[in-house]
Amino acid sequence: MKRVLFGLCLAAGVMNAQNNLTTTMVQRYFANVRKNLEGSADVMPAEKYSYRLTADQMAFGQWMIHSIERNYSDCATLNGEAVPDAQKQAAGLTDKAAISKALKDSFAYCAAALDGLDDQKVIASPQMSYAFMHVAVHNNEIYGNVVGYLRSNGIVPPSTAARLSQKK
Repeated sequence: MKRVLFGLCLAAGVMNAQNNLTTTMVQRYFANVRKNLEGSADVMPAEKYSYRLTADQMAFGQWMIHSIERNYSDCATLNGEAVPDAQKQAAGLTDKAAISKALKDSFAYCAAALDGLDDQKVIASPQMSYAFMHVAVHNNEIYGNVVGYLRSNGIVPPSTAARLSQKK
């Protein structure tokens, strides 16, 4: 009887801990980068969506489109479905309102995909693991680039603005 009780307690602990990877990634990394990129799209003036730090770099709006395209691609993998048409349509977007809305839609699509995952599904295949990690890692790389665009235009990035407001 003690062995059965011990086994049940052990199984409950394992069941409870099995989603540490997905929970941590979503709460700590995805939620933050989503907030920061959506906030960046909001604070950058419309006339600056074509702004480039140098002639050879992507414009600010292109960075947002790049995030949209990758979000749909990676999260379609997580959903086990074909890439939505919205991913293909993103390349043709040019104005702030359309790009910002598409970015928010792509993050909502990913949030729904991530909500349906558990650790076992994420590690089930290399494609799933890659798509899962890429959603957070790649968007953080994009945000790292976007911060320079904001700062060079005298705009405080969302992550910095959030920290400054916490100090008050």
